[in-house]
Amino acid sequence: MPTHIIALIQGTRGNFGLTFPDVPGCVTAADTMDGLLQQAAEALSFHLEGMAEDKLPMPVAHQLEELQANPEFAVDFAQARLVTLIPYDPPSKAVRVNITMEAHLLEAIDQTARMEGSSRSGFLAQAARMRLGLR
Repeated sequence: MPTHIIALIQGTRGNFGLTFPDVPGCVTAADTMDGLLQQAAEALSFHLEGMAEDKLPMPVAHQLEELQANPEFAVDFAQARLVTLIPYDPPSKAVRVNITMEAHLLEAIDQTARMEGSSRSGFLAQAARMRLGLR
């Protein structure tokens, strides 16, 4: 069930940053606005997948008026250059699967996942999404 979440964009040409008030710790940056918007959905998906893997509660997406009225975000909104909506698919329930693959391939996956701060499952899920053109 795709939905949208509010994002705040700060910065100027060549140095843009994006945050999600409803998802603390989820940030991304890029040199261009187009690059920033492309990275935003990926950053959000990656962050939410990590939360799901860690069995953390999923954030609740608030309406713009609710966030603007919250004093906790007053400075963020004052510094925002632009407010936008980023589409995302909340993670669904994970299903455990058993697969078979070559040992050296599995070792390479595990090593890369560790370097990226991900898990084997997260890495494989992201690779599958990319291959399927889902994100």
